[in-house]
Amino acid sequence: MSELFIVATPIGNLSDITFRAIETFKAVDVIAAEDTRHTLQLLTHFEIRKPLVSCRSQNELEAAQKIVQMLDEGKNIAYASDAGTPGISDPGAVLVAKAREAGHKVIPIPGASAFASLLSVAGIAGKTVIFEGFLSPKPGRRRSRLKELIATGDSFILYESPFRIVKLLTDIAEINSERRIVIGRELTKLHEEILEGTAGELRDDFSARSKILGEFAVFVSGEKKLKKTEDDADI
Repeated sequence: MSELFIVATPIGNLSDITFRAIETFKAVDVIAAEDTRHTLQLLTHFEIRKPLVSCRSQNELEAAQKIVQMLDEGKNIAYASDAGTPGISDPGAVLVAKAREAGHKVIPIPGASAFASLLSVAGIAGKTVIFEGFLSPKPGRRRSRLKELIATGDSFILYESPFRIVKLLTDIAEINSERRIVIGRELTKLHEEILEGTAGELRDDFSARSKILGEFAVFVSGEKKLKKTEDDADI
């Protein structure tokens, strides 16, 4: 039975690619990609030449069916999203489900992830972190979901674009101004920034900039639940 490899790729710095990812790309028969042009640049950098097939969010179901057919024909296939780990706020989940449903082995090739990268430098301990990814661009839905996330009392991580980062920080500041925020902008890239502060402080920082560029990962700290009952105190 053929195998489907889900390959994590760098989120910016090409040196972050793993040896295993390169070996996998070299070994498979076909490489499926969220954006074949983007992945071609990565493969060209490492002098890898393989047939490419598109599998993006807009055509993932149809593309997954074609890829499964190729797996059925005995071809081993690797899948890469534009950056980071497929299936984490990226296409890939539908393809994985269809491949497994057809009886093919699905093998993870771990690597870069903006989620894990930001969490590693957030410096705030805790057992529970909710990964939310991108919120709805619609203001009402965004604020509603933010209220739900903040009400859990747990830390959470969001992804945001440069066009909505100020709006996001404004919403967080208005809902709960106490939470500590750690922002990773352009993680692993040349102009990487890691900033910490309250939502209001960071909003003011970005609002004052003439231009905001790059992709954002946003860590919102949880609230420490320090309230104890009398029985707890006795124990």
